Amino acid sequence: MIEHTLLGMNHVTAMASDPQAIFDFMSKTLGLHLIKKTVNQDALDTYHFYFTDDQGTAGTDMTFFTFPNQPKGKKGTNMISRASFRVPSDAALDYWLKRFAEKGVANEGISNQFGTKIINFHDQDDQQYQLVSDENDHGVAGGTPWKHNDVPEEFAITGLGPVTVTIFNLGHMQYVLTEIMGYKQIAEDGNWSLYEVGEGGHGAQVILEHREDLPIAEEGFGNIHHAAFSTENRETLGTWIDRIKQYRLPQSGYVDRFYFKSEYFRAAPQILFELATTGPGFLQDETYDEAGIHLELPPFLESKREEIEKQLIPVKTDWRGR
Repeated sequence: MIEHTLLGMNHVTAMASDPQAIFDFMSKTLGLHLIKKTVNQDALDTYHFYFTDDQGTAGTDMTFFTFPNQPKGKKGTNMISRASFRVPSDAALDYWLKRFAEKGVANEGISNQFGTKIINFHDQDDQQYQLVSDENDHGVAGGTPWKHNDVPEEFAITGLGPVTVTIFNLGHMQYVLTEIMGYKQIAEDGNWSLYEVGEGGHGAQVILEHREDLPIAEEGFGNIHHAAFSTENRETLGTWIDRIKQYRLPQSGYVDRFYFKSEYFRAAPQILFELATTGPGFLQDETYDEAGIHLELPPFLESKREEIEKQLIPVKTDWRGR
């Protein structure tokens, strides 16, 4: 029996080739708020950008590592293959088609998946994304759009939608989702299957794509590094750490990221999942007005600031200058 049900998505972390380009795409094209400009705590020469809703609400975070000199990733099976973003309505998708045309964003037009209208699109690194309409969605609430973006509020992104995992061994991944993580399968369409947890809805869903005909994916920029799922606090995280240990999946144990607490575990070959708390949040060490403009470091890295800054390429993230 699961003592504390997972709440849904927390964040998705991908890898980008160029920190300036990914800031411009996420902030200026998609209208997301760079709530935190910091570094990968395990690779201090690497930026870690957190793009969120207005206030940095858990479940709205699309984050990026920019590892220096990393090769381009290769698509295939055994990868977290697509992140998605929620928009309020079907009409919002019409707006985004026009915006993508104006900004030169490659996309596949409006289509339908599991009864929901979507737009599949990708960025300059061939990172795969999806816009998903919340027109008929029920369940986990979205966030609040960034108030300084130039997308009309009625069309703006409100948070993360389902994450897609492309997998070779479908049975194993189904077992991890349903028996270990508490997800339930709610739909199936060919080699696609849809799962949700807790209150359900787009903010608490995972899509599995079963593919044995593809080569094994290779990590690199343009691919997703890991997907994180929310638990309420350190206490509930502790129960999840104990649960993962019981199933003997490779795992990190407790990790303090300052902005949240977490654990990482290998859900399947090359599939890295994280369980992360919803707080304490991103505005504990800087004000809302300054968020994302300057390099912020957690207290345990502040003594290394000079060394860290020398290794990083300067990036212009002051949205006020547009």
